[in-house]
Amino acid sequence: MKVYVNYNDSRWKKYNIDFEKIANAVVGAKYRDAEVSITLTDDNEIHAMNKMYRNMDKPTNVLSFELGDDILLGDIYISLDTVKREAAAANISVAEHTAHMVVHGMFHLLGYDHLTDAQARVMEAKEIKVLKKLGFKNPYADENVSGFKWWKYVLVGVLGGLASLGFAPFNLWWITILAFGAAYWLLCMGDDKVSWWRVWLRAIPFGAMYSISMFWWSLNSIYVVPELTKQFAIWTGPALIGLALVGAIIFTIPFVLTRCIYNENSVKPMVFALSATAVLWLREWFLTGFPWNPIANITLGGAIISNSMSLFGALGLGFVIFGLIASSVQLLYNRGGKANWFLFVFFMLVLVVGLFAGYNNIGISNMGNSATRIRVVQPVTSQESKISMTRADALNQAKNRVDALIKLAGDVRNIDVVIYPETSYPFALRPNDFMPIAKQLNVPVIIGAHVVDYDSSVYNSLVLANENGDILDYYSKSHLVPFGEYGPIKFIPTPANLTAGQGARLMDLRIDKNTSFVFAPAVCYEIIFSNAVVKNDYVDAIVNITNDTWFGKTPGTYQHLDMVRRAAIESGVPVIRANYSGISAFVGADGKIISQLPIGQIGVLDGVATGSHMTLYRLLGRDAWFVIIVLIAIFGGFIAYRLDKRN
Repeated sequence: MKVYVNYNDSRWKKYNIDFEKIANAVVGAKYRDAEVSITLTDDNEIHAMNKMYRNMDKPTNVLSFELGDDILLGDIYISLDTVKREAAAANISVAEHTAHMVVHGMFHLLGYDHLTDAQARVMEAKEIKVLKKLGFKNPYADENVSGFKWWKYVLVGVLGGLASLGFAPFNLWWITILAFGAAYWLLCMGDDKVSWWRVWLRAIPFGAMYSISMFWWSLNSIYVVPELTKQFAIWTGPALIGLALVGAIIFTIPFVLTRCIYNENSVKPMVFALSATAVLWLREWFLTGFPWNPIANITLGGAIISNSMSLFGALGLGFVIFGLIASSVQLLYNRGGKANWFLFVFFMLVLVVGLFAGYNNIGISNMGNSATRIRVVQPVTSQESKISMTRADALNQAKNRVDALIKLAGDVRNIDVVIYPETSYPFALRPNDFMPIAKQLNVPVIIGAHVVDYDSSVYNSLVLANENGDILDYYSKSHLVPFGEYGPIKFIPTPANLTAGQGARLMDLRIDKNTSFVFAPAVCYEIIFSNAVVKNDYVDAIVNITNDTWFGKTPGTYQHLDMVRRAAIESGVPVIRANYSGISAFVGADGKIISQLPIGQIGVLDGVATGSHMTLYRLLGRDAWFVIIVLIAIFGGFIAYRLDKRN
């Protein structure tokens, strides 16, 4: 077979590659009299050709133009710039990678393709066989031309760990942005066909390390109480592995879906943004749900941008953030392009709309106060001190704790209601029991306690009692903590086996004949679920009682407060937070921390509820907003696709 080599870029000549030998290694005796043309060029020329003939606005490594003739097989174009970059990334020579490009191009001229997994397997097998005959390694093994040597897996894992630093208490939002951007570049860029499972294997280190670095603090609870440590310490290793496995599944989904849309680079940013948003939406309700640390929370240091969640929630702000990350990487990788610029501007415009809504929400949130004067008590009693070895010790300790809670509340003559944290009351209650703390203080009390119903079901409850000590109402936690308050997997032991409550509702405390304090109760972490605490009724505040003693000064305690701030912004409702060991706080309807008690500080905090109002996010709800985001993504993706096809 005759091979005609055209040097459109003279830099190729120094590599002294035997193109005729390589090309002839592909064909058999049938093509002895055939001819093929190989043009050696650069990124500028192949970029223009790729755009003209494949609607791909970026350079590529090789282009093949099949003529469908047994004599004139066709033309192959190879770009030196791209080949050099890929060879360097794979740590192989330019000559070796060029040989693969020639072989790859020749098989295209012979009618082979890789549009489907089945086609790719056939074509790759033939390429590997020819290259082996020429003395070259398998180019599709991870350690060579795929560019994913062992150090890249390590780098992807490091990026997963770094991506968690944008959240409290570190608040290094720019590291999270850069980490996701770098991971997107490594895992999603390229227009060659890669099977979904290969992308998943590459993305596993990111998802696993991202999950561990965000949630490791949850295992701190095992070591708070010595008695529990003896029983549960053995589960530390399996728990870490479990966190890694869950992260390897959940947080890799956007990368896998995006990378597998390999023919349509123009819509990749939209696929990434939408799939990442869908992952958060699914986390809200799948199994027990755990929507901790949506990427929108990294913006809580910026009031206006974080308050855009009053318009489209953490779902919408996350959609914008992921979209801007992906579209920025596409712009850099592809060196511009109308479709890439359109998507970048598209996400920026959505962000600008959110900023206007955020600015407006801040103004509304600072208008007016509730007349109800509220005192939050932070007792800071260790979990270990709540556990005694004998019944007599436990009873005596409980009585002393009640006295301490009353004393800690102090002078309440100018206070309308005193709020104590989750599980503050040390005795189990029946629904119609008496609350001595309220009676002795002579003021209404909201307090956390375990309520035992008449069928012996045990609930983690918020109890409302009047100044006479009569229990007016109680709300039982509906989102229980898996492995802490109930056991989703039977063979793994749990400290408690509680019963879930009926779900969100309002409670009304009559202060005087002209004043009522209407609040939405939320026990512990159920406040992190969008629309799970307060619906579309008027409410003065959300009262969140919690106990973060289990997590001490780990990131989880600070991140829990940020989840409360997110809930305040999304709902437009201030939050009054009573925490056993910190951080207790009054949070405005704009997510601003008005006042707080730090971790480990015993004391009280006085304040009022500020600026409750309806937000568009609360009005429409989480699921409706997800549908809207899907429609926006389809609209933007379609326009980007059309722009790409026109050029």
